[in-house]
Amino acid sequence: MPRPCKKRRICARPSCLQFGPLGGGSPTEPAVFMTLDEYECIRLMDYEGLTQQQCAAQMDVARTTIQGIYSSARQKIAFCLVNGCPLRLEGGNVILCEKKAHCRKHCCGNQKKKSEDIQMKIGVTYENGQIYQHFGHTQFFKVYDIQDNKIVQSAVVDTNGQGHGALAGFLQEYQVDTLICGGIGGGAQNALNAAGIRLFCGVSGDADSAVEALLRGELEYSTEANCSHHEHHGHDHACGDHGCHH
Repeated sequence: MPRPCKKRRICARPSCLQFGPLGGGSPTEPAVFMTLDEYECIRLMDYEGLTQQQCAAQMDVARTTIQGIYSSARQKIAFCLVNGCPLRLEGGNVILCEKKAHCRKHCCGNQKKKSEDIQMKIGVTYENGQIYQHFGHTQFFKVYDIQDNKIVQSAVVDTNGQGHGALAGFLQEYQVDTLICGGIGGGAQNALNAAGIRLFCGVSGDADSAVEALLRGELEYSTEANCSHHEHHGHDHACGDHGCHH
């Protein structure tokens, strides 16, 4: 028997439940229905400015769930704008926040202003205590759980031979929202960006020290750690040997 879908917490029902085109004649498509949790996700992230992790904590679901909700909501909005069709808000597996009408003034505001209270997960390409220098060949990640801007626990996880683009999905499974690594190719960077994972590349040295430096806002990293050279001479090399972290 499948596990029941967890209800998504919303602050309040929207004041307006239907939107439509003006001055463009009859809509070319029937109305599109957006669920209330999709609306809430758009409100929190695009209007309130919360991150995916903060939005997930506010709605009491996993960050990967938020990614799916957000993507669906954006697609529906785009479809309505392009095709000139009405948008209606209704339905969804939701539950109202206990703070109800006052939630928007207090609950969401605290999520936005006190981001250091939100738990996050930092992943580091890992080998023998050091930051491994080729993202695509990473065999292990060290994953750090962060609470109140401090490391509360960490664990080393095996990628089981997955490489390059597949590693973004692997990190998503572990709900990693921030990655520290050495060299990384452009394709992998795009995959991480699409997964909503913040990237700090071009970093070398001790893994634990790098995470501590990131939490202090002192991590030195590069925006030009693109290991594009492997496209020319194959993948059988250690990225650090080519100085990709510089």
